[in-house]
Order: sequence, then structure tokens, then C-alpha cells
Amino acid sequence: MEDYRSLNHTKWQCKYHIVFIPKYRRRKLYGVIKRDLGETFHRLAEQKQCWIEEGYIMPDHVHMLLNVPPKLAVSSAVGYIKGKSAIHIARHYLKRDRNYAGQAFWARGYFVDTVGRDTETIRRYIADQDKEDRRLDQLEMPWINEKPKK
Repeated sequence: MEDYRSLNHTKWQCKYHIVFIPKYRRRKLYGVIKRDLGETFHRLAEQKQCWIEEGYIMPDHVHMLLNVPPKLAVSSAVGYIKGKSAIHIARHYLKRDRNYAGQAFWARGYFVDTVGRDTETIRRYIADQDKEDRRLDQLEMPWINEKPKK
């Protein structure tokens, strides 16, 4: 039985593909913040007894393959990760005071999909996300520079 975990009376494998974005989909996730956020996400997931199997941070969104134990709601785990990471960003990068709640960084919603037995497909999709994003940007470029017709 591959990748199955155990609790006292339960064998489980609950993997979710999670995607969430910064507020207004601004391209804020780059440079030092990008490098630090990966470690922060892993630490926060561990605090909720979850773990991130695969993840990729793009400038305007985050992908992760998250394992969540069945005793914990997915919304609870994602809400915790988003909330605490927003506070971390506000305190360390935006130099907000210690009472700042971090409510202005992530957009309210998120995408979640159960992975099931397609784990490798989702892993490849997340790993290749950067290549796909660059390919889509190249497709859009000719339209951006086109001059209006008279």
C-alpha cells in the first residue's frame, strides 16, 4: 500500500492540489519572498500535521500538493497556511508592527482538487508550471505590442 499513513483506527491517503493567489493577483511573489515562502509554507503545514509533497511559487499564484489528515478539514489547513504566511510576510518584508493581522496579502478564495491515484500527474503539472507559464506569456506577447489599425 503506497503512501498510506496510519492513525489509531484509520489508514489514509488524502492529497489535495491547492492553488491560491495574492490579492488582486498582483505579481508579488518573487525574489527573497519566494525563497522564504517555501520554507514558511512547509513549517506551517507541519504545525497542522500536514505536509507539502510538491509545491511551486509563481509570481502571481501558489501551487501545492498538500497531504491533510482526515481528522482535519482542508479549509482549516489552507486557511491556517494562508493566514499565518500573510502575517509572516507583513512582519518580515513589509515591516508592519507586531499586532498586524496580515489580512491584505492573499485573496479570499482558493482552488482545491482531490488527487486520488493521479499523484504523479499532479506532481508533473506543478513541477512544469513555470515552463507552461512562460509558454503562455510568449503566446500573448504579439498581441501586447500590436499597434491599433487606422
